[in-house]
Amino acid sequence: MNSSFSVTGLPTGIIRPLDPIADRVVAAAGGPSGFADGDILVLAETAVATSEGNVIELASVTPSAGANALAEKYRMDPRVVEVVLRESDSVVGGIPGFLLCMKNGTLLPNAGVDASNAPPGCVTPLPSDPDKSALGIRDRILALTGRRIGVIIADSRTHAMRLGCSGVAIGASGIPAVIDDRGRSDLFGRKLEVTKRAVADNIASAAELVMGEADECTPAAIIRGIGLPIGDDYGIETIEAAECLFMGVFRDAKKGP
Repeated sequence: MNSSFSVTGLPTGIIRPLDPIADRVVAAAGGPSGFADGDILVLAETAVATSEGNVIELASVTPSAGANALAEKYRMDPRVVEVVLRESDSVVGGIPGFLLCMKNGTLLPNAGVDASNAPPGCVTPLPSDPDKSALGIRDRILALTGRRIGVIIADSRTHAMRLGCSGVAIGASGIPAVIDDRGRSDLFGRKLEVTKRAVADNIASAAELVMGEADECTPAAIIRGIGLPIGDDYGIETIEAAECLFMGVFRDAKKGP
């Protein structure tokens, strides 16, 4: 990969349900000439989910008994909890305002259900298949511009024992999400045995610096000059909970001595 690259935010205005997001992004880039072969387009998951019509009006949600119980325990809106339960594979625990959930092999707050940048009285779950969304957007960009690019669907996540959020890739197409550095040598000639770089996550974090989290209306960014190969397709890989350091530690702690 190149040692220098550029990150350009693309203000699109508000994305509404069923808006053609790829078309809006191309317009925000100044037309087809705004893209070049090898670019990487990063899109905020809320904008993608909204464009796909994945917006839920809370007035239409009837909380279950389980949702009401969790809402009381964690001081949350029972309707939001109900949506979170529908989106979750399981609930691991929580703190006031948030449930910690497993979804599609990933541990995340509220199963990705978000009220930020959603229409009033609504929440947006994550895109139902982020890799498929990324592929569809990449194909549409190719049709509109003739350019072969990579696409990343990004979300904001907190990290254990750290303040603040950073970007994480939840969907990808056209670029490898992870690069395996095992077998390379470090500064002192030792062979790397476990190192794999989360390239898509790092790119998502770089894009978040210009996309913002509030009212910027900049749900997209173009990363140019990074030098990643553009392939036919890639996706996000997860690992089993048993292979995860953090999950393994918590599992063992629950078992006790």
